[in-house]
Amino acid sequence: MLFGFAPWIVYWVLVGNVPFAAAVIVALWIAVAAFFIGSGLGAPGRTLGVGAVATFAVLTVLTFTLSDSFMQRWIQPLSNAGILLVAVVGLLIGKPFVSEFAAAEQPADVVKTALFGRTIKVLSWVWIAAFAGMTVSSAIPPTVDRDATILDTKTPLSFLCYWVIPFSFLGLAALLSRWLPARMLAGIADVARETSFVAYDEATIDELYYLAQEHANREVGPGKEAYNVKVGGMGTPLTGDESRKSWPSTYKVRDRPS
Repeated sequence: MLFGFAPWIVYWVLVGNVPFAAAVIVALWIAVAAFFIGSGLGAPGRTLGVGAVATFAVLTVLTFTLSDSFMQRWIQPLSNAGILLVAVVGLLIGKPFVSEFAAAEQPADVVKTALFGRTIKVLSWVWIAAFAGMTVSSAIPPTVDRDATILDTKTPLSFLCYWVIPFSFLGLAALLSRWLPARMLAGIADVARETSFVAYDEATIDELYYLAQEHANREVGPGKEAYNVKVGGMGTPLTGDESRKSWPSTYKVRDRPS
């Protein structure tokens, strides 16, 4: 996740310490570089990467078109709203950014389970809630005080709502992202994995179970083995080849005996 958040981290460090134009331009270039490097390496974080490029491109345009006084008041809530929008859109289109990072840390068979899907949904809402809290908090100073600025370190309303509260939300979300998956996936070893395999229509029940076992063993990877393999009662004919069917099956995973 550090790779995916790199543009945002750079921006948050710079925005209160250098001119806004420098902060957003550097963050934009980091976002573009991270997107292309990630795409080339097949690294997770595509959703967050696209969102970072779009957000900092918009902020760059706004920085050069709006007054400095306006940006001092609103650049922080605008940037927080940008990452909130990235998280919400990712969830709505079925590509939450947390799923890419969480899946990279789990075996392929775990990623396919319903329990993993529920974990991703909970984590997605944790981050959405954190980003929403950051956006609302940072929007309070410019809303209630026309003289508010992110550079103000003496007025409690400004430094608390622009900085302290939002980044407390961010830190809490990071901690929960580490704690929740370990807790929610604690019983994953006993959860049956769902998959499917292809067999000819005339295959016997013994052949089906053999193919299901071999397919499951290929999915679990080295050092693991599939057991308690079960084949569904109805196969689905393949489109354009009715001589073969796709058969649903389930299995559990355990460590392979040494």
